Amino acid sequence: MIKRRPFSGPREGLNLQFGSDVEASPIPHARVGFILLENFSLLSFTQSLDALVTANLIRPGAFSTKTFTLDGNPVASDLGLPIHPTDKLNSVHLCNLNLLVICGGFRTPLVSDASLREALIMVSEHDIPVGGLWNGIWFAGEAGLLNGYKCSVHPEHRSALSETAKFSLITSESFVVDRDRLSAASPAGAFQLMLDWIGRIHGRKLVDRLTDILAFEESRFRRTTPAVHTKVSEPLREVISLMDANIEEPLSQEQIAHYVGKSTRQIERLFKYQLCTSPARYYTELRIIESRRLLQHSELPILEVAVACGFVSPSHFSKCYTAFFGHSPSKEIRLGCVRAYKRKAG
Repeated sequence: MIKRRPFSGPREGLNLQFGSDVEASPIPHARVGFILLENFSLLSFTQSLDALVTANLIRPGAFSTKTFTLDGNPVASDLGLPIHPTDKLNSVHLCNLNLLVICGGFRTPLVSDASLREALIMVSEHDIPVGGLWNGIWFAGEAGLLNGYKCSVHPEHRSALSETAKFSLITSESFVVDRDRLSAASPAGAFQLMLDWIGRIHGRKLVDRLTDILAFEESRFRRTTPAVHTKVSEPLREVISLMDANIEEPLSQEQIAHYVGKSTRQIERLFKYQLCTSPARYYTELRIIESRRLLQHSELPILEVAVACGFVSPSHFSKCYTAFFGHSPSKEIRLGCVRAYKRKAG
């Protein structure tokens, strides 16, 4: 059996086929319920849902979801699109949830509803965490569930929430997780909120993979030790962007240093202290990960993949690939989503 060479720092685990490196031990299953209110923010809802659905691609069976409306009928989102719920809001359906999220929106009426209040109180008594998107947390406050809690709500509804939940601390943050109360003021906040909650159940590794898939633009700038600084410094971001843009014809370290106005020694220190690796290793890992994407999702011959990712010879490419992934390029799963361009005979 070939022993895989580990990737450095935050790149470990990138581009592994769904679930292929998941631990063999059983994973916890969590059930999430969404209450869809009139004119709820569709984007906030889908941002949260997308995180859960994608998590299931990586760790099958990790999450299940249900949607509810107050009367069981379809409800219109803020975009006017009707959404059909799984069921009518009923206390019986909520008892086995691990999280209940109230989905509001810019035009969601802040009107008390007895059935909703009763359901939220019951859920709280069963120690089920309650969350709110956009102004959804207002309904938790109206049910008396925010006393002593920090929370976040869209700026348009802060004054309304402060009147309803007088003993809560309303922040200007995009999302807040305070014990068993979760709130997000925007779609971006809803996404980060769900990542935070997923991380509490399954750990940081799964969250990092979700970020790599759903927020790949920023994930490449993540430090090895995010507790120090969430993202890498601007000079290192510039170096990483140069490497990303020059996969087929890799730049030398001297060229990179010239383009960013730093010495090669300075760049080496940036990689060492912020990513715990070297520039050469990072560049190699970047290219080998891209080669696997091409192998999995195109019909390009192995030789063309090697050339497209800057490897000087098929043998060198095969050696690097086998070292990192534990098998040769010829053994890779070919999904063939993008067909190779076939040149016409002259």
